[in-house]
Parts: sequence; structure tokens; C-alpha cells
Amino acid sequence: MTLMEPVGARQYQKFLPAEHAVQYLDATGELTESDARYPRPSDDRLAEMYRNMFLGRRFDQQATALTKQGRLAVYPSSRGQDACQIAAAMCLRPTDWMFPTYRDSMALAARGIDQVELLGMLAGEWHCGYDPVRYRTAPQCTPLATQLLHATGLAYGETRKGRDTIALVFCGDGATSEGDFHEALNFAAVFKAPVIFLVQNNGFAISVPIARQSVAPTLAHKGVGYGVGSEQVDGNDPVAMLAVMDEAARFVRAGNGPVIVEAHTYRIDAHTNADDASRYRDDAEVEHWLGRDPLARLEKYLRGKALIDDGVADALTAEAEAAATALRAGMNVDRPTDPMDLFRYVFAEQTPQLREQQAQVEAELAAESEEH
Repeated sequence: MTLMEPVGARQYQKFLPAEHAVQYLDATGELTESDARYPRPSDDRLAEMYRNMFLGRRFDQQATALTKQGRLAVYPSSRGQDACQIAAAMCLRPTDWMFPTYRDSMALAARGIDQVELLGMLAGEWHCGYDPVRYRTAPQCTPLATQLLHATGLAYGETRKGRDTIALVFCGDGATSEGDFHEALNFAAVFKAPVIFLVQNNGFAISVPIARQSVAPTLAHKGVGYGVGSEQVDGNDPVAMLAVMDEAARFVRAGNGPVIVEAHTYRIDAHTNADDASRYRDDAEVEHWLGRDPLARLEKYLRGKALIDDGVADALTAEAEAAATALRAGMNVDRPTDPMDLFRYVFAEQTPQLREQQAQVEAELAAESEEH
């Protein structure tokens, strides 16, 4: 089965994800096209992907460091899932919509969102930090799977308006166990909503391994029962990720209904900086996945084709360091806060209890001011 094949033309026995995950580069970065089912992205496009991944990796490292400096309350690292997030950002047009989870900051950076604004929510701002309408990117979602329904509704609404807008929504393996996941897939299938469901299967729902979440052959198979085009891909193979995501975008934009793509990947760092991953996985497992690093795989491939060299790498390093410096400077600026915002935006008309709470806080602030 390929994404290009119209649903109505499929034989039932073909209406299944491929037996093996789509792969173009092996773990060492060598090209292998024995199982290639989608057009391979152009060299220029792969060079652009490498740049986005390189800059994204440095951003992720800097954001992780900011948690240790107290500038972020928490940060869920994307390291290891770089190819999934960059391919997702690159397959969209500026007019399309993206619906991220809390872990997809690298994709948001690649979408062009200001990095300081991007981290606003994790720094404690009451809003998401950036303008969702300007960037056509919904606020990062912390509850599992709720964003899937939002993406489906928007995609369907855009279709009703006669627009060719598509929506791409991220989720993890844990979200596929939520009711919202199944409701979104069913609605999208029935109404042929142009939405891509990208499942980043990184092996764990915080500490719960995939074996204790599902016994389906793959998570992509969960789309079969809903009549949704389905595929699985090596999420640490940047070439395969971009090839499949580009095809998925073409497929849903052509009016063929939704697609679910399962990317087999791995979260190298802990769930967040507040998590102790050593309690549920061992170092050997992490080392195995470090050997499948998506950035190193793509770099080896591009160097082998003389598409990047040390000069390009040095220029990218300088660009990434300049962006990290700007991010540190932006995050070191204290943001003005007004405690009364806690009460202004809860109800259109305040309840008696809320007015009482506001008065209590105002009195405490006044007393503190008098002491100083």
C-alpha cells in the first residue's frame, strides 16, 4: 500500500501499512533503496533539511541548558526525534496549520517561530508565548491527544470553505491509547478531513513501554479500522521521513482523506528534566539508539555526495551559536507580570469567590508594599 493509492481502489488485503518501515538510509548513513516506495527528496531539499536539523539540535541543547539556569520551569527535549520534527515542518506550506505537543519545539523553530516566544509557555507565561494565527501553529499541547480533535476540526472547516489548507498534528505513542485519538481518526475518515496524524513512537509514554500500551503489529495499523491511509517509517532516517511526509501532504491535499504516519524513533534524553529515565530503561538501550542518530546519518550521506564539507559545517556552527546567544539574551530578560491576570481572564463576569480571592491577593500585595 502506498499513500498515493486512492482508498476506493484498494483491495482489502492491500489496505495495511507496509510490512517494514520505510527506510532509505541504514543506521550508518549508507543509502539503501531496496524498500523505497516514495520519491526520494532532491539533494537541495536534503541539504535544507540538514541545516534545519543542525540548527534545531543546537536550539534543543540550549533550551535544555536554560532549565538548569532556572530560566525554564521544564523542558521536554526533542533530541533523537529531530528528523521527525523537521520533516513535519518542511512538508507544510505557510498556509497550512500545525498542531504540536509539548515536545515539538524543534518543529516550531523550523516553522520560523521566534525562539524566545516559542519558549514563553515553558518559562511560565500565562499565554503560549507566540501568536498562533500569525504562524498558523496552535499552542503547544500538554494534555495527551486533545490537539488531534482540534486539528481534525480545523482541517474539515477549511475544506468546507473551499480551501486547500491541510493540518498536521503530532502525537506520541501514549496518545494513541486515548479516546480523543480514536474519535479524531474516525471523524477525519468519515468526513475526509485533510489531516496528517504523525505518531512519534519513541518507545515510552513517559515510563510505560510500548509493549504495555498496544499489541497491534504497529501503531499505524490502528488507522486500518477507520479506513485511514496508513504508513510506518524509520523516524531516525531523515531521507525516509521527508519522503513519506512530502507524499502524505500531497495525498491529503488531493482530497484523499487523512493519513496516519507512525515514525519509529527514540527519545534520547529523559521525558523532561524532571524525569529520571534510568528507572525504566538502561544505558545499553540508549547507546543503541545513539548509534542511529538522525543528524549523523544525514551528514554522512550528504558528505558522501559532496553536498556539505567542513566549510559548510563551520558556517552552520557559527549560525547555530549566534542563534543560541540570541536565545540566551532573550530569555535573560525578565518579563513583567501582573498578578491580577490570574483573575481577569477566568470568567467574563467574575464569580463572588473569584472576587474574594482577588481582594485577598490585592491586600497581600498592598501589605508587602508597605513593608518595603
